[in-house]
Amino acid sequence: MAGNPELAAIERAMVAIRRSQRRRSLAALSGADPVSGAVFDVLDVIEAAEADGEPVTVGAAAAALGVDQPRASRLVAAAVEAGLVRRVADQADGRRTLLERTAKGRELTERVHRFRRRVFAAAMEDWNDAERAEFARLLSRFVAGLERARRAGVSEAGTPACRPG
Repeated sequence: MAGNPELAAIERAMVAIRRSQRRRSLAALSGADPVSGAVFDVLDVIEAAEADGEPVTVGAAAAALGVDQPRASRLVAAAVEAGLVRRVADQADGRRTLLERTAKGRELTERVHRFRRRVFAAAMEDWNDAERAEFARLLSRFVAGLERARRAGVSEAGTPACRPG
């Protein structure tokens, strides 16, 4: 595995994507307020949960974003203050507060989708339909595999890692 050139190329590509995401390259291209980049992440989490029919709490947002609860609370507060997200009482459990996108949040999400897709289309402008379809299929499969590996706790040795507790 260590000498596999395909895995090395995938790793380099993933590192480049991660660095680009860390710099919020798409947000910078869009001309969006730099503070809103993290708010976009909150909107993405809420939208994905809504699509799956799952309720979203601050704790669920923290887990999805890979941040601690206080950081997630600050991000959600910024989204609420911007009028993009609202907190609503959970009708099934009055002790819980759920998050949902406002009309303004849904409109911004759609605008961001359109912008991202224009950038992706430009990046693949010389690809044919079959190549785009194959890339979408393989990338989706790869992301699902990464999630399985994360849940299994793959260690440096390539075997499931011991989890505390």
